[in-house]
Amino acid sequence: MKLNYKRTFFIGLAFLSICAFWQMYDNIIPLMLQQTFHLNETITGAIMALDNVLAVFLLPILGTISDKVDTPMGKRTPFIIVGTLFACVFLYLVGLANKHASLAMFIIMLFLLLIAMGLYRSPAVALMPDLTPKPLRSQGNAVINLMGAIGGVYTLILISLLSKDDNDYLPILLGVIAIMLVAVLVLIFTIREKKIAPIVAKENEEWEALQAKEAAESEDEVLKSAVETAEATESGGELPKDVKKSLLFILISIALWFTAYNAVTTAWSRYATTVWNMKNGGYANCLMVGTVAACLSYIPIGILAAKIGRKKSILIGLIMLIISYAAVGMYSSFSGSINVFFVLVGVGWAAVNVNSLPMVVEMCKESDVGKYTGLYYTFSMSAQIVTPILSGALLQYVSYKTLFPYSVFFMVLAFGTMMMVKHGDNKPQKKASKLEYLDVDD
Repeated sequence: MKLNYKRTFFIGLAFLSICAFWQMYDNIIPLMLQQTFHLNETITGAIMALDNVLAVFLLPILGTISDKVDTPMGKRTPFIIVGTLFACVFLYLVGLANKHASLAMFIIMLFLLLIAMGLYRSPAVALMPDLTPKPLRSQGNAVINLMGAIGGVYTLILISLLSKDDNDYLPILLGVIAIMLVAVLVLIFTIREKKIAPIVAKENEEWEALQAKEAAESEDEVLKSAVETAEATESGGELPKDVKKSLLFILISIALWFTAYNAVTTAWSRYATTVWNMKNGGYANCLMVGTVAACLSYIPIGILAAKIGRKKSILIGLIMLIISYAAVGMYSSFSGSINVFFVLVGVGWAAVNVNSLPMVVEMCKESDVGKYTGLYYTFSMSAQIVTPILSGALLQYVSYKTLFPYSVFFMVLAFGTMMMVKHGDNKPQKKASKLEYLDVDD
């Protein structure tokens, strides 16, 4: 069994469009709020948390609904199409509201935009596990995150090239709208969800039967744990008590590392312009370094997870993030050496992202993938509701220098809770050769 890289690439186009959007959202919307509407850090943080408030309610519901939907286009594709179209319309209207300095219109259009994005985020992310056999999901998630990183780099290039002092960000928004439409259009014509899903379901059944046979003859505790979990969930029963405990700890870990990471991504454009006096989109170059590093590392990290396991890969990533954030926080002005730490941030965050969702969905049955994807987002978004407000208040009332110590603190907590996770670390099928990781099935 080997990953169909060609198919996974096209599946990843939905995530590319999502990440292109959120890169714009995290960097441009806070500047609009402060430069056009002159709102303070705390209020800006509260508005930036709005998407996560909506996501906590929308994503689990929509993930569960998409599990049960059955259309000629499949379970997830209709949500992706409708959500993308509405998001593009409302994003354009947000740009117009900013251009005309209409705060009321801006808030209303932003609210509708975030609902549109919430409409298809869980279904888009659940599409990869739906159409990828279980043992290949870490590698599949690596490709998906690679596509997302490409979307992020695209937006950062737009910001770097098109940012001006006049606060008119409409050209950047139009560039994001274009990539969202093109990406989803290609996805529609290349991925036949309804046709692929039954094939993958059969592959999963065959693989689980093989795993059960190997577990009976093996002393590998990770393998036995994975088989026991699969048997319990697929039989329709509740998760075993120890699996529930692992699920809780990984969800807490997800919340903690998103608390740390989102604080930096949300405040970065303001931090760089205020503390380091970086102008005209210069802050985007640091982010681009980290994102490119992530792009280059996603596939190797997927391979690493197949060798040492998902949990160890995540722990390594957390250590890299802790070291990098601690180091960047010590700089009082921008220096070229900072880019070294942004490389580590990119690689570290890739290691965490590639493996966390597969660990969560590994603990569920196939019919509940959308539900557990929504659960993943409930915890990550809950963290991102609190952190823009809390970190924003610290920036406003204490100092901008609190940003990186704040993030280090929560990353350390995430490392501790992740150590308590004992399930979901199913090892993907070993390859006869490293070259097989780059094979593409036609």
